[in-house]
Amino acid sequence: MKQEQIDRINELARKARFVGLTEAEEQERAVLRRAYIDSVLGNLKGQLDNTYLVDEQGNKRKLKKKETED
Repeated sequence: MKQEQIDRINELARKARFVGLTEAEEQERAVLRRAYIDSVLGNLKGQLDNTYLVDEQGNKRKLKKKETED
């Protein structure tokens, strides 16, 4: 996510707190927030994909995705 987009999110947050937002600005804020969340999650997933666990003997093994019970 570009710094300009983050700055715009912050600008809209300040405006929402003090003045209020128009419908178009609320929609823009929602789109920017979703993009920010997706960016953060993507970065986290990328980092976890490159994470290894090291046991007592010094063996490295890739971090596995936890299986969920449904």
